[in-house]
Amino acid sequence: MAKVQYLGTGRRKKSVARVILTSGTGVFTINDRTFEEYIPSAATRKDVVQPLGLTENEGRFDISVNVFGGGITGQAGAIRLGITRALLEVNPDFRKILKPAGMITRDSRSKERKKYGLKKARKASQFSKR
Repeated sequence: MAKVQYLGTGRRKKSVARVILTSGTGVFTINDRTFEEYIPSAATRKDVVQPLGLTENEGRFDISVNVFGGGITGQAGAIRLGITRALLEVNPDFRKILKPAGMITRDSRSKERKKYGLKKARKASQFSKR
């Protein structure tokens, strides 16, 4: 018998996360490493599992994630959105819980491009009159 898989893709800044939820005991692996090993910050870990806590699904699914691009915070945001989308596949009624919490909306903020003549996107060298 094939295990039922729920897929979700999350994006944030330059990061892309492919999340696979399978029914299980709550094993969480990211890029073949443990959750705690991959994301050392406790606050960031809490942010990632927030959709599971809101829908009371902690420990009910094995989560396998493939994530690339960006930094740890961007990847964490991508994983969170991926988990949310996979949970919506599990049960569309979770939308009533996740939508007001702001989990479904993709955070579209990304780094602004550097402009010529400036040091960064908006940082310029100090103006000198003489």
